[in-house]
Amino acid sequence: MRVGVIILPEYRWPEAAPRWREADALGFHHAWTYDHLVWGGLVGAPWFGALPTLTAVATVTTRVRLGTFVTSPNFRHPYPFVRDLLTLDDVSGGRAIAGLGTGGDLDSRILGESLSVRDRVARFHEFVPLVDRLLREDDVSHEGAWFTTVDARTAPGPVQRPRVPLVVAANGPRSLRLAARYGDGWVTSAHGRRETLESWWSAVAASAQRFDEAREAVGEEALVDPVDRHLALDAAPVYAFESADLFEELAGRAQELGFTDVIAPWPRAEGVYAGQESVVREVASRLLT
Repeated sequence: MRVGVIILPEYRWPEAAPRWREADALGFHHAWTYDHLVWGGLVGAPWFGALPTLTAVATVTTRVRLGTFVTSPNFRHPYPFVRDLLTLDDVSGGRAIAGLGTGGDLDSRILGESLSVRDRVARFHEFVPLVDRLLREDDVSHEGAWFTTVDARTAPGPVQRPRVPLVVAANGPRSLRLAARYGDGWVTSAHGRRETLESWWSAVAASAQRFDEAREAVGEEALVDPVDRHLALDAAPVYAFESADLFEELAGRAQELGFTDVIAPWPRAEGVYAGQESVVREVASRLLT
């Protein structure tokens, strides 16, 4: 079982850098930050850009993989996003991960856009294949319903070959098939919060079953085999870093359901994800050494 953390892009760099250095030093397998203009859990709070943050992180870490959680087409065009991602992959020496998702409506609404869920999903289904193609090819022309590129050059390409890994967030049937076809990994939070831990685990198990079915449906069209399975613990009705015992229990149960990775938010001083950093260190001593 691999373990990752999410560090919100809310801190000025002198405060942020020590957290990222510690995540690296403790041995976490991957570290992520939310890729939003504004996050619904902290509307109006300080917030920095995901890709610049991760590129800065790459200069103060040596081994932890660095991912966006998750990039959506709500405010991203595939081509400039890929250019920024290539920079992160280069500066980090091939440690970038592209987490991709449909996105909610908050970021897009800030930019004056109002799309139905159906339209956002349709746009995402064009976004992911185009990101994949731009990461594999140099000189890409594409004209679709949502995006256009004309002779889009991507030299020198990623450090990682054939491309930066894509971890695709998906819950509905169509998007699960998309993740099954294009993803190096799939990530789910079981599609929203549940009142009890058992009801959440039931939703997680159902999501895992639906992904198995999507993999079977896609068959030989899948670009990667096997696919990593990430469980985001941020939607659970308990905070994963409440205690090391709880985290170990959650990780163990996720593994029983076939997940290869779990991801949880780094503790904050107060409010959402409030907790003690000492718990993170204890989790690392138990699970990462």
